[in-house]
Amino acid sequence: MAFYRAAGILLHPTSLPSHGGIGDLGPEAYAFIDFLANSGLSLWQVLPLSPVGLGNSPYSATSAFAGNPLLISLEGLAEYGWVDSAEVEQVPGGKSRVDFELVNQTKLPLLRKAAQSFLRRPPDEHGEHRRFEAFCASNSSWLEDFVLFSCLREKFNGASWNTWPREIAAREPAALERLRGEYANELQIERALQFAFFDQWKRLHEYCRKRSISIVGDVAIFVNYDSADVWTNRDLFYLDGNLEPTVVSGVPPDAFSDTGQRWGNPLYNWEVLKQRGYDWWIRRMQWSLKVCDFVRLDHFRGFQQYWEIPASEPTAIRGRWVDGPKEDLFIALRNALGDLPFIAEDLGMITPDVHALRQRLGVPGMKVLQFGFGDEGAHIYLPHKYEPGCVAYTGTHDNDTTIGWWKTLPEDQRQIVKAYLGEAKDGVCWALMRTAFASVANFVIVPMQDVLQLDGSARMNTPSAGDGNWGWRFHRNDPCAEIEQKLADLVSVTDRAPKKNKTA
Repeated sequence: MAFYRAAGILLHPTSLPSHGGIGDLGPEAYAFIDFLANSGLSLWQVLPLSPVGLGNSPYSATSAFAGNPLLISLEGLAEYGWVDSAEVEQVPGGKSRVDFELVNQTKLPLLRKAAQSFLRRPPDEHGEHRRFEAFCASNSSWLEDFVLFSCLREKFNGASWNTWPREIAAREPAALERLRGEYANELQIERALQFAFFDQWKRLHEYCRKRSISIVGDVAIFVNYDSADVWTNRDLFYLDGNLEPTVVSGVPPDAFSDTGQRWGNPLYNWEVLKQRGYDWWIRRMQWSLKVCDFVRLDHFRGFQQYWEIPASEPTAIRGRWVDGPKEDLFIALRNALGDLPFIAEDLGMITPDVHALRQRLGVPGMKVLQFGFGDEGAHIYLPHKYEPGCVAYTGTHDNDTTIGWWKTLPEDQRQIVKAYLGEAKDGVCWALMRTAFASVANFVIVPMQDVLQLDGSARMNTPSAGDGNWGWRFHRNDPCAEIEQKLADLVSVTDRAPKKNKTA
C-alpha cells in the first residue's frame, strides 16, 4: 500500500507521566495525543501492548493477543464507577521511572478489586455488561485460553507452564474443565480486566482518529515460550515429548558479539502452519490491525531465513540458517486481510534476498540515522541514499538516546557527523530531526527522548542488559509550547502535515 508523507513520535504508554507509578491509557495519554496534534504530527508508534513476561519486556509477552492490564487507567475505572476515586489517590505514583515490582504490588490488586466490583454490579442502563459479554464472545478464540493461563500462572507462583502438573501442561480436556469450574470467579476477573483494557484502548484510538493521528503498533516475529500462545498451540512449535523446545531463536555471532544472541523463543513449525493456511498468523495480524493502523514487524529477516539454535546449546554459536515462510505467508495474509500496512524492521546484517522479499511485498524498511556515520557501508542509513517509501528514525527503543549516543562518539566520528549535518546551534537532536524530516522518507518517527533532548539515562532498552530496561518515563511539564511550535514549523516546511481523515 502507499504510505503518505507524515511524521510522529515513538513512545510506549508506560513512559507517560500517569498516576499509579506507570504510564497508562488515561488522561496523560489524551494529553500526549493533543501534543502530537498541536505539533502537526500524525503518527504515534508504540511497542507491543501485551502483558509483559520475563524482564518486564513487551517483547517477552505472555500473550500475542491480550492487553497489559497495568496500562489500564485507574482514573478511567473511577469514571466507570468500578473503583472509588479516593482509593485511586492512595496508589503510589509520581516516580520518574517505572518500579514494576511496586506497581504489581499496589496497582494490580486494585485493578482486580475494581474488576470484581464491576462483576457484582447489576446490569446497568448504559449496557456495560452487554458490551462485556459481547467482548468475551467475539474474542473467545484467544481470551478463554489466556485468562486460564493467567490464573494458572498465579496458582503456580509464576512457574513456566511446562512445569505444571502433566495433565494441565498437556491440556487434557477433563483437567481444563475442572480448572474452569474451580477458578470461575478468577477467570471472570481476568476477562473483565481485558475488557477494561481494550475498551479504554478503543476510546483512545477513536480520539487519535479525531485528531488525525494514526497508531503504529509492533509485532514481534517470535513469541515467548512461557505464554498462552505456546501452551495453547503446542503443535505449531518444535517441542519434544516433555513439551520443551528442541530448537530456539537467536542471531549468529557478529561484530557486536562473539557468541551471538540466544533469544530462546521456540521456533515455529512453518510446515504445519502452511498446512493450516497460516490460520494462527492470520488471526494474530487481523487483531493487530484492528488495534493499530500500521504494524512494525520486528526481525523481518526471520520471515526469509532465521537462525535455528539447538535448545541444548548455551550460546548462539552452533546454529544454522533455516528458510522461513517467505512471501507464502504474506500472500495468505493479503488474501485474508487485504492491504498490509506493515513496516519491516530490516536493521543489522541484512542479505540481498531479505531486501528482495521486502521489495516484492512492497513493505517499507527502516533507516536509523545513528547507524549512518560509520564506514561507507553504513551510508545506506543516510538520507542521500534513501528511496521514497522508507521509514526514517533518529534512533529506536533499542538505541541510546541521540544525546547519549553523541556523548559517547569519538571525536573523529563527531567531525563526520558535523560534516554531514552542519553545526547546529540547537543541538544534535534537532539537527538529526531536521535531516530526517527533510528526507524523501515517507514516515519519520522520532523517540520522545530525542524530542526532549534527554541523555542516556533516559534510554528505554539496552539489549545486552538483563535489568534496568523499559522503565523510562517523562515528566508532565516536559513537552512545552515552544517544542510544539518548533515541531509544527518543521512539519509544515517539510510537507509532513497530517492528512485529515487519512486512514491506513
